[in-house]
Amino acid sequence: MAKIEQVLESIGAMRQGRTGRFSRGVRRGLYGIFDLTAMTAVLALVVLIYIRFYGEWVIDHRADALQAASSAVIEDRTGTAVWRASLPEGGYREVASAAEIPLLVKQAFIGTEDRRYALHEGIDYTGIVRAAAVNVRSGGTAEGGSSITQQLARNVYLTLDQTWMRKLNEASIALALERHYVKDEILTMYLNEIYMGRGQYGIKAASRRYFGTAELNRLELWQIAILAGIPKAPSAYNPVDDPERAAGRAKVVLGLMAEQGVITAAEADAAAVRAAAYEAPQQSVVDAAGTAAYAAAALREAARKTGLPEEQLRGGGYRIETGLDAAAQAALTGVFAEDAYFPPDMGGQQTEAAMVVVDHRDGEVRALAGGRNGDGAGLNRAVDMKRQPGSAFKPIIAYGPALESGRFSPDSVLPDVLQTYGGYSPRNVGGVYRGSLTMTEALTRSINSPAVWLLNQTGISQAIEFAARLGIELGSEDEHLAIALGGLHEGVSPLQLAQAYSVIANGGTFRSAHFVRSVTDAQGQEIYRFDPEAESRPAMSAWTSAALAFMLRNAVAEGTGQAARIPNRIVGGKTGTVALAMKEVSQAANRDVWFAGFTPEWTAAVWMGFDRTDSGHYLTVPGSAAAGLFSAAMGKMLAGR
Repeated sequence: MAKIEQVLESIGAMRQGRTGRFSRGVRRGLYGIFDLTAMTAVLALVVLIYIRFYGEWVIDHRADALQAASSAVIEDRTGTAVWRASLPEGGYREVASAAEIPLLVKQAFIGTEDRRYALHEGIDYTGIVRAAAVNVRSGGTAEGGSSITQQLARNVYLTLDQTWMRKLNEASIALALERHYVKDEILTMYLNEIYMGRGQYGIKAASRRYFGTAELNRLELWQIAILAGIPKAPSAYNPVDDPERAAGRAKVVLGLMAEQGVITAAEADAAAVRAAAYEAPQQSVVDAAGTAAYAAAALREAARKTGLPEEQLRGGGYRIETGLDAAAQAALTGVFAEDAYFPPDMGGQQTEAAMVVVDHRDGEVRALAGGRNGDGAGLNRAVDMKRQPGSAFKPIIAYGPALESGRFSPDSVLPDVLQTYGGYSPRNVGGVYRGSLTMTEALTRSINSPAVWLLNQTGISQAIEFAARLGIELGSEDEHLAIALGGLHEGVSPLQLAQAYSVIANGGTFRSAHFVRSVTDAQGQEIYRFDPEAESRPAMSAWTSAALAFMLRNAVAEGTGQAARIPNRIVGGKTGTVALAMKEVSQAANRDVWFAGFTPEWTAAVWMGFDRTDSGHYLTVPGSAAAGLFSAAMGKMLAGR
């Protein structure tokens, strides 16, 4: 019996031990579940707190990001937009106000992108579930679940990375946006921010690019449907790149609008037919021929006049009204595209050229070519480049001051002999000296010796002061007689030379050559306007102006400027040639050639040469080549005027 009891006690102890271990296991499991639940709850609480406050922090600290940058617009002299600045990140945008966006446009985008937009508070949970179900059935990603508010949050503040953290941040910002703004404000921001293909951001820029108008209230139903279909796949559904797919997508949009009762089925069918017949506008404002270099110069001038950084102007929605003559600019661009008007290339480099045209009656720059590529992205040679002007400088520094002194007239007889002035001995081309000749004849034939003699007689200081009144400031390095032949320390730009000659053409009155008429901000407030009275002044007597103009017309009629003649039009002007003067090249080699001249309407300066002149890159043509380009360009620009 004792043994049996011992066995039973042993069995009981074993059962008790197993029960204890089981109980402890259960307790540990329950504790684990509790810990997991607690951790999950804490994590959920952290996520909820993060979602609640992250979006608020982003909007508080980056509220300016919601103010969509809008491309600056350059307008020509008629008020027509001819060029838009690209945004710092690339592309173009025109911001539309809520009042500018028709109800039908809003309904089209809501019905296509977020049909429950009015019902949710930033995140459409029902839409997410519906999209997930559709995607499961299709085995792909046939539908997305992002609301319009989420898309705005992503486009403005986030990247397109497909990560959980990005999605969490997107949701947080979307909820915060809904707390800070009403639905119509969010929709307006979205419609201004959304990418619409072809470098266009926002519906206003897209409307201009695809339909030739930025007036959204003029859009027809079929056009609205095309626009509303683009955001799903901008590269595929924009009508310029693929009109057939764009029309197909527009038909889907129209079907959704009819299904939601926004339009009738008959209206949808009629609009779908119109969408299928889409034709792109012939020319986009961004591509207006040859305006890039002009626009770049106008932007720089606007920044200088307003005190605003150029980048702020480019992306701040400013409208910059200019004196650009679009027809003249197109004609000038066309001439610069013709190789026949330019000297031959050399050493694998293209000869360059620049031309600027000023209306001397008001000082407005009518047209500009900053180089032969015409894109405005590189060096603007018409404005930024300075070169020795050669004999084109003689009327400004020698003949003009002499006439203004009252001691000389166009009929004055000047000596034409080899002379030395304190070690400086100017020489005539070809070594020919005529003994004496009139001032008119000396300028007409562009003879060197009389020009230097005149400057010496007038005085260097008086001549430099005269040039300054015409807009060309010279420094102490230029206080020598060689400036009579254009030997300047720094040189001049084509714009400066045209400015100086415009005074001669304008009866002696200086009118500041300028690109910008006015600058208006995005709110329609004018912040700058050119003041013609403040920017005008007498620079020389009317008699001096008339005498110079007479002699310069004679230079074109009978002298070195004959290539500048234009049929049935009076032209005055002067060539300029700067010799290369290198022993290893021909004496006929030139560094730069110029022509500056005027018609009754406009004044222009032309330069030709290489960006970098050396023994392997130089001109083999005289100033008559520049005069010929002047004739061709001005003839086409002034045709029919």
